[in-house]
Amino acid sequence: MATSTTGSTLLQPLSNAVRLPVDQVNFVVCQLFALLAAIWFRTYLHSSKTSPFIRHVVATLLGLYLALFCFGWYALHFVIQSGISYYIMIIIGVENMHKYCFVFALGYLTVCQITRVYIFDYGQYSADFSGPMMIITQKITSLAFEIHDGMFRKNEDLTPSQRCLAVRRMPSLLEYLSYNCNFMGILAGPLCSYKDYINFIEGRSYQLQQSEANGKEDTKYEQTDPSPNIAVAQKLLVCGLSLLFHMTITKTLPVEYNIDENFQATASWPVRFFYLYVSLMAARPKYYFAWTLADAINNAAGFGFRGYDKNGVTRWDLISNLRIQQIESSTSFKMFLDNWNIQTALWLKRVCYERATFSPTIQTFILSAIWHGVYPGYYLTFLTGVLMTLAARAIRNNIRHYFVESPTLKLCYDIVTWMTTQVAISYTVVPFVLLSVKPSLTFYSSCYFCLHIASILVLLVFPLKRTQKGSKKHESTQPVWSKKLEEENLLQKNSYSTTNNSFSQKEEITCRYQALKQ
Repeated sequence: MATSTTGSTLLQPLSNAVRLPVDQVNFVVCQLFALLAAIWFRTYLHSSKTSPFIRHVVATLLGLYLALFCFGWYALHFVIQSGISYYIMIIIGVENMHKYCFVFALGYLTVCQITRVYIFDYGQYSADFSGPMMIITQKITSLAFEIHDGMFRKNEDLTPSQRCLAVRRMPSLLEYLSYNCNFMGILAGPLCSYKDYINFIEGRSYQLQQSEANGKEDTKYEQTDPSPNIAVAQKLLVCGLSLLFHMTITKTLPVEYNIDENFQATASWPVRFFYLYVSLMAARPKYYFAWTLADAINNAAGFGFRGYDKNGVTRWDLISNLRIQQIESSTSFKMFLDNWNIQTALWLKRVCYERATFSPTIQTFILSAIWHGVYPGYYLTFLTGVLMTLAARAIRNNIRHYFVESPTLKLCYDIVTWMTTQVAISYTVVPFVLLSVKPSLTFYSSCYFCLHIASILVLLVFPLKRTQKGSKKHESTQPVWSKKLEEENLLQKNSYSTTNNSFSQKEEITCRYQALKQ
């Protein structure tokens, strides 16, 4: 394998043929190889045939090989970051190790991002070694907090989610490296809990708790693994359509055209906002492709089974990172965030939002910006996101209950909030795509900072907390498009909300299910 510090050049002829950077070709080919390896892993190294030790070793070595192929000797950063973090956990002890691991892992990631951005390839959106490090940083910090919760804090002091994720023993070095660097998630994740990963490697029996209509819990035990084939095939179909859309449509709708001087001078405001929406919508399929393929790889290895729905259909969305239908039909900022990059949102909730002592929303957005990288556009996006989130919350809490009694008014309200949400999301993430300060401010100034000003005015006029009348009516009525999603989220361990960290009765049932697995 011909390698350099930036990855293998073996696929350079293929890169030239498809006219894509070789590092992107390496990424896609390695993920397809990981998909085949996952099928082999599940078939020939199944937990019923192979010891956990062998499964850990093979998963780790395959992961490090893929990292070396894609990123060359920069892949050593993955081992160094993991190794030093493990050493910190051992020598510091369970009382404070979560703080030290958090500072070190995030600091190491930031230093690598600064080096890559400002020394090597500023503004290049090609695959880079800091991407996998972002996932490893999530895993390092999540596990440190889970061990702290399980081995130091009192059980009664934990929230239901912390209780069901708490780790009660220190992992071995092999288990730690396998969790961080396994071939299924080394390139594109997604984040998963340590307990779920260990349960998968050790092949523990599938257990399912469902809440029946009469409120009783029905526990079932499966002696054989359910097949992931249908789920994998469906996700690969989504990958193919997303890639096709990205290769054909996305290039015809560049986000940069939003700051084109001629376009700004000649286009009407409705046309400009419409193009803003479609250009940012067209930028999403590449994320759909990468995250759905990563999910399919894990499923193909047998990882990601959540249980059965009420119709007895298997669900392979335990570590899914997005829900495309809900993203495109979001009627609120919260609904969009709940369904976009789900595992990262969960990580932000678990290590920051529910542990913050003041301004949890602001702290969460700041941490998200730092974790994403050092491009100034990221910070503009997340600071704008704070305003948008708070303003959307205030409007929903104070206005929505006036529209929910009449089906016609409710439908009109949902249509208006869908249009507003999609435009607001697009407006917010433009700097995230443009990266730099100057083009980002050029875009915002061309719009006269209209949504920034509107959000500030909303916060000055409306209180953030829901009025008593609105609260009572909200309890009995759900939005047209989000009702089904909200009911589904109640059954999911990974239901994330930046505005509400309480768990419903069904979520507590799910947590008890997770505790039984341990």
